[in-house]
Amino acid sequence: MNSRTCPALFIAAPASGQGKTTVTAALARRHRDLGRRVRVFKTGPDFLDPLILERASGGPVYQLDLWMGGEAHCRQLLFQAAGEADLILVEGVMGLFDGDCSSADLAGLFGIPILAVIDGSHMAQTFGALALGLASYRPGLPFAGAFANRPAGERHYQLLAESLPPDLPCLGWLPRDADIALPARHLGLVQAVEIADLEARLDQAATALRLTDPALPAVVSFNPALTPEPLRSSPVSAHPPQPQPLAGVRIAVARDAAFAFLYRANLELLTDLGAELTFFSPLADPELPPADALYLPGGYPELHLEPLAANAPMLAAVRAHHAADKPILAECGGMLYLLESLTDQQGRTASLAGLLPGRGLMGDRLANLGMHEIDLPEGTLRGHGFHYSRLETPLEPIAWSRARRGRQREPAYRSGALLASYLHLYFPSNPQALARIFAPGRHLPASPEAFTLASTRGTSPE
Repeated sequence: MNSRTCPALFIAAPASGQGKTTVTAALARRHRDLGRRVRVFKTGPDFLDPLILERASGGPVYQLDLWMGGEAHCRQLLFQAAGEADLILVEGVMGLFDGDCSSADLAGLFGIPILAVIDGSHMAQTFGALALGLASYRPGLPFAGAFANRPAGERHYQLLAESLPPDLPCLGWLPRDADIALPARHLGLVQAVEIADLEARLDQAATALRLTDPALPAVVSFNPALTPEPLRSSPVSAHPPQPQPLAGVRIAVARDAAFAFLYRANLELLTDLGAELTFFSPLADPELPPADALYLPGGYPELHLEPLAANAPMLAAVRAHHAADKPILAECGGMLYLLESLTDQQGRTASLAGLLPGRGLMGDRLANLGMHEIDLPEGTLRGHGFHYSRLETPLEPIAWSRARRGRQREPAYRSGALLASYLHLYFPSNPQALARIFAPGRHLPASPEAFTLASTRGTSPE
């Protein structure tokens, strides 16, 4: 098969905070409840929105990022989704045109019509000016129409819709409702597992959707007479079977409320490389599972200082793993866990693993945000940084990242077989480098071309 088609819609906005995730989740839940197979993607680096979108759609959610993963990787993800779904929804990132690899770039490259979600709660006719600007700023960009989020009621919605020019439809609205809104904290939305009434919120949002123009049901309800050209996605060129340099390597992955910033594509890449993954909780488990390597992702250790510090057997097990010279990859919150101490925003300090000299200090302002590329001894990897804490350590970095758009660089540190940094790495950006990090003594193919990007099996979320 050379191509696949599937109806698709790109949910974008003029800025962050407009309610893209809520609207995307409401659409996904509405169509899932109608018996349709819905696949959702999130543009750019994000760990929190995808977990909510997985709950809403009932399917796996992957990132689409033209810089971290590349066009071929994004195309392969969409191609596989188009072969199994009745509808593809893509949630954008930040504002529609923000960034070097923006939501507009992604939508334009794959020809996905854009639904512009605009928070109309504090405006009237300016709604039309914003929508017209988004639709006309880049000529030729596929544009389905506008969507009014958070109007006070139907009369307010009508006022917003009437501000649009005749050729730019307002395709619907979602009323302002505290029972629909998704709670947030300093790094974004609250994690899905922490929202006790998430299912009720998703159901209510899906029920509250008001799709008032025939065009929106056409985009997402598959009316052949009205549906825009569906997404056409072609597979990447064929590659030889991927080698499995991590065959037989057991990697223990931290995953709980304190460590949950995990890309689905990262975990699948490790298994595609042959690794056996097992999960553990630094919060609750008394010991590590049998493992050849550890992966400590980012998360919110600062919100769980007391139980992390009190779990002395787990801290001892992590120290013993390191003393045995077994590999550890620690990202952001995972790195903070390995410091001598961490101080939260309220000034409370806890002693932690102590594998890295120094301390972490939480701040009330963003310390760094942006996309990064870093040259490690194992190879060049891409990812992003997003943190409020700062690190004080006498340890000399082994490498510094190159930050896009002149942002602050990030250091990487090594202590024995431990590699740590603030960066959240996107493993498919260099599978060979990841294999070297987790199995440093193994023989690997000399050419990076021997490695393909992670396959995406489309399995349901756990």
